[in-house]
Amino acid sequence: MITSAPFTLLESSHWTDYALLDSGGGLKLERFGEYVFVRPESQAMWKRSLTAEWKNADAVFVPTGEESGGHWDFQKKVEEKWKMKYILDPAQVERGELKFWAMTTPGRHLGVFPEVAAHWDWLSGLIHHRVHGENRETSVLNLFGYTGLASLAAATGDAKVTHVDASKKSVSWARENQALSNLADKPIRWIVDDALKFVQREARRGVKYDGIILDPPKFGRGPKGEVWEVYKSLPGLLEACRECLSNDPLFVVTTIYAVRASAIHVAQAMEDMMSGFGGTIEMGELVTREQSAGRLLSQAVYARWER
Repeated sequence: MITSAPFTLLESSHWTDYALLDSGGGLKLERFGEYVFVRPESQAMWKRSLTAEWKNADAVFVPTGEESGGHWDFQKKVEEKWKMKYILDPAQVERGELKFWAMTTPGRHLGVFPEVAAHWDWLSGLIHHRVHGENRETSVLNLFGYTGLASLAAATGDAKVTHVDASKKSVSWARENQALSNLADKPIRWIVDDALKFVQREARRGVKYDGIILDPPKFGRGPKGEVWEVYKSLPGLLEACRECLSNDPLFVVTTIYAVRASAIHVAQAMEDMMSGFGGTIEMGELVTREQSAGRLLSQAVYARWER
């Protein structure tokens, strides 16, 4: 029987290279490494606490009418790409340092979703304990893997990782992050493919995974034009993922952005997926705490299962 953990506001508290400096008026002020950026944030429905810091930002993202379209207005020189790092929670895994490239992109993102680091700490710790504490080989599937940071966190815990993303550019970026993190010797398969089609093929081949990471977009297209709509597509993907789970799985985590859905709904979908495995489901929101006034900014909803 699956048990439920309390609803949790999950913070990523180990960052040094990232900070949410302030927010308000539908915007957020963030530091990524040495640069400060202003990006849209519709949920920041309060007044800003800072003044001068906003005026001194290095760049501002100016959105267009499209959901994620727009352009960067550079106030100062910003390098084409720059190095950042994240040190995994030392209580979970020893010597776990992720290094990666950040850069401005047309879609307002910079190559990292800092709030997801709470999941990196969690899953790397689970994997490390299973591999080194129980002496059991562990395989992990990361779908919609983007620039690979969750894959690298899993590899740091000594899992065998399969990383899947529909974007060839994102997978190339992820491979560069692997080299930058000095993890080139870790067993990671880099796959450019449609997530659902890949999982369905893996199920037919009888390939099994002990952990699955799902970070699906609200809307997207596969490399051959396959359409992804999270409300319509997620149930089928979860069903296919269940077919790829080992007999004694370790974890499954799903994080969803920019949707009008409660974490309760994500957790209930996951409960259907994990029926019969027992374990615990935790659900809640990924939040970031401001440095200015200490307010919490909700970034995504999530649900995660562990045995």
